[in-house]
Amino acid sequence: MADAPGLGGRPLPPEGLPARLGKLFRTTAFKLSFAYLVVFAAFAFFALGYVAWNARRVLDDQILQTIDAEITGLSEQYNAGGLRRLITVVERRSREPGASLYLVTTAAGEHVVGNVGEVPPGLLAAPGQTEADYARSGEGNGYDHRAIVRIFTLPGGFRLLVGRDVEERDRLRAVISRTFGSSLALVVLLGVAGGWFVARRVLKRVDDMTETTRTIMAGNLDGRLAVAGNGDELDRLAQNLNEMLERIGELMRGLREVSDNIAHDLKTPLTRLRNRADEALRTARSPEDLRGAIESVIEESDGLIRIFNALLMIARLEARNARETLAPLDVGRTVQEVAELYEALAEERGLALDLAVGDGLVLDGNRELIGQALANLIDNAIKYGAGAEPRIRVEARRSGGAVEITVADRGPGIPEADRARVLDRFVRLEEARTRPGFGLGLSLVAAVVRLHQGTIALRDNDPGLAVVITLPVRSEGERT
Repeated sequence: MADAPGLGGRPLPPEGLPARLGKLFRTTAFKLSFAYLVVFAAFAFFALGYVAWNARRVLDDQILQTIDAEITGLSEQYNAGGLRRLITVVERRSREPGASLYLVTTAAGEHVVGNVGEVPPGLLAAPGQTEADYARSGEGNGYDHRAIVRIFTLPGGFRLLVGRDVEERDRLRAVISRTFGSSLALVVLLGVAGGWFVARRVLKRVDDMTETTRTIMAGNLDGRLAVAGNGDELDRLAQNLNEMLERIGELMRGLREVSDNIAHDLKTPLTRLRNRADEALRTARSPEDLRGAIESVIEESDGLIRIFNALLMIARLEARNARETLAPLDVGRTVQEVAELYEALAEERGLALDLAVGDGLVLDGNRELIGQALANLIDNAIKYGAGAEPRIRVEARRSGGAVEITVADRGPGIPEADRARVLDRFVRLEEARTRPGFGLGLSLVAAVVRLHQGTIALRDNDPGLAVVITLPVRSEGERT
């Protein structure tokens, strides 16, 4: 892939490994993965530590239970036959293989019987339970073993040691410790690898988005961010940005169209305005002639001002800067008021205006804008609706979760191929060019409908045209 453009149009130098790693480590995905790794590693540390501690405690309990059982048996033998029988039993048990330890000594510490060779000095002088090193019989004086022992003082000063070697316990503890360390190392390794993989994958998608935005900033507004299709947060971000880019593209196209339309459609009235002023300067012979020329210029200027006001209102609506003016509105009452306002004009043109308004048509809207849109539609119906049946129908009714407003006439209508086009600015069909107007009425209606998140449809009234506006109605739960 070619290097991305840098400042001044020069390609950016390729990134080295340290730079790429630094970029990777600075990503939010890696930081989140590292945070999860720390939490999970801490949890694993405490969980495995608890298992190791609990296993050691269970082993110690088992050793103590075994020692208690040995002591109980020796006590029974001592009670039955005294010291002589106790020595006999200890001598027999000392020869048996196993981890049990026995030792009987005199008060001076001389060995009498048992499988323990040597113990640390002073150990036998302190009765009770302890954990100490020892040497087995016949192995010399090195204390190479360790055991848990209990020491008793017998009549005559004799000492009795009963214990259990803990070599198996220590070996198991070492196994658990190694398992603990390797498991923790594996958790950390997998966590780092997983964090790297997740961060690298996210970083790649972000880099792709960055590359696309660079092409867009370079002037290619047709570029769009890639959507993986898995519905994650990056997909939602890409979809929202694509919708924003689409909206920006529409506004830019609309701006170009407006510029073109102004250049073409306003050239004629401006030229006419200039010619009338020039003619007045050249031919006026009296103040009355100048007054008439000035009145004509003012009239033409008022028409131009109306055009620019309509264009500004359309631009404002399309930019959706008026959404904050929306409030609960009885749209049925607005429809009725506007229709009654045009009844006299319709009768003057020989048209009957039929009105049908339902109840409970409340939505969030702007009364002035909806009234202006409806007035444009009724005015168009009066201008172009004359036909075999001179009648205009204005209707407002509830349709599911929306309000439908219909203005229908019985005139020549609009061909189906031109119905989408007439909603654009300055579009006038051939049969309409002989009548006054600038081709902005339906554009304003469409902008008002978009502001209210509704739809507009131009349908065949057989004969004539039916314009249907559908505006959504919020439920009571949404309104509160």
